[in-house]
Amino acid sequence: MSRIYTRAGDKGETSLIGGIRVFKNNLRVETYGNLDELNSVIGAALTKIKAKEIRTILEQIQNELFNIGAKIANPKDKLAIKPEKINSLEKMIDKFDRRLSPLKTFILPGGEEAGSLLHIARTICRRCERSLITFFKKEGIKTNLTAYLNRLADLLFVLARYSNFLEKKKEKFWVKDADL
Repeated sequence: MSRIYTRAGDKGETSLIGGIRVFKNNLRVETYGNLDELNSVIGAALTKIKAKEIRTILEQIQNELFNIGAKIANPKDKLAIKPEKINSLEKMIDKFDRRLSPLKTFILPGGEEAGSLLHIARTICRRCERSLITFFKKEGIKTNLTAYLNRLADLLFVLARYSNFLEKKKEKFWVKDADL
């Protein structure tokens, strides 16, 4: 019988793909760990999203995030994504954004459950982007993965707005407080 625990990480180390042992706070591990967190919160959002069109997109993104995480976990893998994936995100952003009223000011994150979870996913995606940049700068890696995460955060923002729109949840606009 196979067990889920191995005890191999009890001293703070883990194995990358290929067997290289590193500490769990290694930037590579931190980066794919953040992607895993993003993937998990998208999964939580999916439990609340009714629109099949959005569900299909997010399930595709979950697979892409898992593949990106696997690339990062493999020190020998080429850390790039096909430009078509970035273009596809841009098309989705444009498609859903056209269905919404234009923003003239910032909105406060929130709304109904799915929209709120998508806003959380957006902020985690931004953290993924920051950790990816830190990792790439340290390793001297140049790649288009940061562009992918940048567009993904924008898509998650638009999908959060669109999800709230479908649920007829009015957006709350930021009110600038000059007295702060």
